[in-house]
Amino acid sequence: MDFDWSVIWQALPELLKGARLTVLIAVAGLAGGLIIGMAAGLMRAYGNIVVNTIAFVYVELVRGTPIIVQVMFIYFALPMLADIRINPITAAITAIIVNAGAYIAEIVRGSFISVHKGLREAGLALGLPVWKVLVYIIGPLAFRRMIPALGNQFIVSLKDTSLFIVIGVGELTRQGQEIMAANFRAVEIWSAVAILYLIMTGTLTFALRVTEKRMRIL
Repeated sequence: MDFDWSVIWQALPELLKGARLTVLIAVAGLAGGLIIGMAAGLMRAYGNIVVNTIAFVYVELVRGTPIIVQVMFIYFALPMLADIRINPITAAITAIIVNAGAYIAEIVRGSFISVHKGLREAGLALGLPVWKVLVYIIGPLAFRRMIPALGNQFIVSLKDTSLFIVIGVGELTRQGQEIMAANFRAVEIWSAVAILYLIMTGTLTFALRVTEKRMRIL
C-alpha cells in the first residue's frame, strides 16, 4: 500500500483539534498536580507523623494503581458515591492532577531533603521562620535539582492523556481512532498522530532543557 500524504492533510484539522485538547488537559492537570505535589512533598519532608502519614498514604495509593483505573473510578464510581455528575474532560483533568501530584510529591521530597540540612539550620539560627527558610534558602536549590525529574513527569503525563480514550475524551488519540475508523488508512493516520505527539513532547523537552541550563548550579 502506498503512503498517501493527502490523507494526512485531510485529517489534520481534526487531529490538531485533538492535540489542542490534549495540551489543555495536560497543562490544567499538571498545574493542579504541581500544587498538590508540592504540598504533599513538603508534608513528606517536614511534616509531623500525622501529616507525613496522610501524604504517604496518598502517594502510595496513587502510585500503586494505574492511571486508567483512577480515571475510570473518577468518571464511573465517584458519581455513584458522591451523587454528582462528572463530564469526561473534568474526569481526565482530575485524574492527571491526582496521578501527577503523587509522583511530583516524591520528586519534591527528594529534592528538598537532598539540600544540606546545615542551610536550614543556618536560616533558623538567623531567626527566619521556617516558611522563609524553605522559600528563600532551600527552595531555589531544590527547584534546580528537581527540573529533570519534573520534565520527565510532564512528558509522561502528556502521553498519559491518550489513555482517556476509554471515557470518550476527544483528545488526539481518540480523534485518530475515529478518523482511521472512517477511512481505514491506519498507516497515515497513526503516523500523523505519532508525529504530533513527538512535536509536543519535543517542544516540552526543549523548554525544560533551556530552563535547566539557565538555572544550572555552578
